[in-house]
Amino acid sequence: MAVGAKAQPAVEARARAARSLPLLQAGFRPFFLLSGLWAAVAVGLWIPAYLGHMTLPTAFDPMTWHLHEAIYGFGAAAVAGFLLTAVPNWTGRLPIAGARLAGLVGLWVAGRVFCLLSGWSGWLLAMAVDLAFLSVLFVMILREVMAGKNWRNLPPAVAVLVLALGNAAVHLQDHVAWLPYGFGGRLGLAVLLMLIALIGGRIVPSFTRNWLAKRKADALPTPFGRLDRVALIAALIALLGWVLFPHATAVGALLALAGALHFLRLARWRGLATLAEPLLTILHVGYFWFALGLLLLGVEILTGIAALRGGMHALAAGAAGTMILAVMTRASLGHSGRDLTADAGTSLCYLLVTVAAAMRVIAPALPGIEITLLAASALAWIGGFGLFVALYAPLLLRRV
Repeated sequence: MAVGAKAQPAVEARARAARSLPLLQAGFRPFFLLSGLWAAVAVGLWIPAYLGHMTLPTAFDPMTWHLHEAIYGFGAAAVAGFLLTAVPNWTGRLPIAGARLAGLVGLWVAGRVFCLLSGWSGWLLAMAVDLAFLSVLFVMILREVMAGKNWRNLPPAVAVLVLALGNAAVHLQDHVAWLPYGFGGRLGLAVLLMLIALIGGRIVPSFTRNWLAKRKADALPTPFGRLDRVALIAALIALLGWVLFPHATAVGALLALAGALHFLRLARWRGLATLAEPLLTILHVGYFWFALGLLLLGVEILTGIAALRGGMHALAAGAAGTMILAVMTRASLGHSGRDLTADAGTSLCYLLVTVAAAMRVIAPALPGIEITLLAASALAWIGGFGLFVALYAPLLLRRV
């Protein structure tokens, strides 16, 4: 009787989730869709503002708004979609769905609206509304991890908390004298990059190993070992140094070293053997951008050469943008019961976003055509994520 009584709430919860809108049955559905949509829309708004053709009604300057929305809008939505889908698998608990998920989605949307209109509403109200999303997401993830007693997966919850602190820092940087300009942006990007290093470093070789094993390949990715641990520690120390002391020579050396170590890590995962399946190859491409971005940023700090200003964009547009797209497409297909293979449209999404990142990285080295490359990069980025929305919205809005 007691067992039945305990099981009854779980049965009722499953029934409620099944009756809810398909979009609200799992976290990846609304947040992957919103992440892709906002990736395209936010850049579409920023480019004319950056070029002086329009004025955004935000209290942020155009570059800060662009950075903030890339990390705490686009990036945070993708993180939410991933964690809300992964945590139930880690803890064995039911996913957050229905009304609770709708409320969380509403907080994210409200944050985007108030940040965009903060020139009218005032920065303090915009900050309060914007911080609500990551704060509630942190409480939700922490509660699930604690209830499932799955302490090994506590770090993602901590990552959400640090993202919330970084978000607050972006809002406060113009109003608090002791807060360095750019600190919040660097902190948020560093969190996204460490999630790539930790979670990407787990799934890229794992998915590759499974795919190659099915094809009876002679060689498989090297298992996690000492080099992986050293590379992760090096990246953590280097990124923490960059957040706190972005121009220090020692930090530049640490970043370059971390980049080299992650290139070595990536080389052991047999990425070239996956070229027949773009859905898998793109994960390796995303991790390549991560290693390259660390190396470029380190060399930029060490040399001070203006033409090497592409390091941060290799990390943001390249590593974060590509890896987010890779995970969103793969998870959407897998959790919707579709074959884990990239069709022509999905492959085109990958190509467009990769080209967008490449043009954004090389633009500073070609000052004569930098603005042209910037505009072309934006169009490719909008095209890539816009196509993702067009292709995957029917899948995410449909009941499995």
